[in-house]
Amino acid sequence: MAWKETIAPLLSKFPVVTRPIKHIPFRQKITWTFLVLVIYFFLTNVTIYGLGGNAQDIFGQFRSILAGEQGSLLQLGIGPIVTASIILQLLGGADLLGLDMNDPADQIFYQGLQKLLVILMVVLTGFPMVFAGAFLPADPAVSTLLGVSLNTVRWIIFAQIFAGGIFILYMDEVVSKWGIGSGVGLFIVAGVSQHLVGGFLSLGSDTSTAGLIPTWIGIAIGSVQLSPLFSGGFQELLFGRGQILALITTILIFAIVVYAESVRIEIPLSHTKVRGAKGRFPVKLIYASVLPMILVRAVQVNIQFLGSILNSQMKNMPSWMGVYSGNDPVSGFFYYLNPIMVPGDWMWWLGQTGAEPWQVILRVLLDLTIMVGGGALFAIFWVETANMGPEATAQQIQRSGMQIPGFRRNPSVLQKVLQRYIPLVTVVGGALVGFLAVTANMLGTIGAVGGTGLLLTVSIVYKLYEEIAEEQLMEMHPMMRQMFG
Repeated sequence: MAWKETIAPLLSKFPVVTRPIKHIPFRQKITWTFLVLVIYFFLTNVTIYGLGGNAQDIFGQFRSILAGEQGSLLQLGIGPIVTASIILQLLGGADLLGLDMNDPADQIFYQGLQKLLVILMVVLTGFPMVFAGAFLPADPAVSTLLGVSLNTVRWIIFAQIFAGGIFILYMDEVVSKWGIGSGVGLFIVAGVSQHLVGGFLSLGSDTSTAGLIPTWIGIAIGSVQLSPLFSGGFQELLFGRGQILALITTILIFAIVVYAESVRIEIPLSHTKVRGAKGRFPVKLIYASVLPMILVRAVQVNIQFLGSILNSQMKNMPSWMGVYSGNDPVSGFFYYLNPIMVPGDWMWWLGQTGAEPWQVILRVLLDLTIMVGGGALFAIFWVETANMGPEATAQQIQRSGMQIPGFRRNPSVLQKVLQRYIPLVTVVGGALVGFLAVTANMLGTIGAVGGTGLLLTVSIVYKLYEEIAEEQLMEMHPMMRQMFG
């Protein structure tokens, strides 16, 4: 295609993390993963130079899934990477790219195109944050100190955000090629785990901001006056500082995700050349993993980001588009598309929503529809672009020398068998994860990490465990690595 030939020279100029030529020992993979994780935590603690003290976190409620930190070099987190993936998946799903993902040359082109889109998303997201509204205002004191204009300080701030976006792009690539799992998954686990531990152990500046364990210790020794015998005490124990419902929800999400990951249909396989060598191909209930949920939430993040920018730039934004209180929509189009993130977003009888019951119910129904439908849709796209569909999987099994006992050794036969399970499981699993994410958000979680963040973390950690176990098995039995590629 002509556009490919035009853009290919540009893509070839991007630095690339080369793939390892030979097998990487397990310990070396762990070392690379740990090193990138240390760099990630370091960058989240590097404050943007020149930033004023009244900065607003435009991604506040989505921080747990964007894996960034407000006011740090990783201000944007994985947002640009996920948005670029959404665009490519939609284009690939509509077959507008004209790429054959089984062709190594097209795979390299696809990766270069994704890198270009990520850089573009870093600019399109970071630039409005700095130059539109007062989300990341420049500090006048820095302007005076350096003897430059405030606009120059803004460019300095933007340059740091841009650099952070590039850092996280290449850290993700290092983990994907030299480490275990993916960088995106690793950063989500790191961010959510940090907030989760804080939700349990944080001492807080006062008793109202303390974590679960310090709060209950305070209740036991009498320093925290919280009891169902007092007015509103039961409500405070259940939904407020007591966090009983959040604790129950957190434990249930852990249990449900681990159980769902273990539910699978196992297709028996046998090796055509090695007598007695048998295996099973598992088609899991959550076949596409929970990562497509990141894509659905990223769409919602970008919609709310657009609403905040429009609200900051339009003096009289039409009320049907959105009426804002601070940085949050309280009515209009952007309100209804704003996902439910905490119990207070929908429990109107507690007087925290500021909206009519019918408005809250409509918002909940829209969130459920978007997450369930979007989860199923993006799961389908994910399976196809990740070469996990029936056709691609059948070819992979065929190349490994395996076949289904009792069936002819032919990829089309394998494909027909896989076609019975993979499409259905993909849709059901994607919809189920979307429903669980909304439900967990509505009930609340420890550390306010959100249902999506907690679902992602548990599932990613479970898959990391499986991958580590597989790596150790391959280390112990090198012949298996040769057999299964």
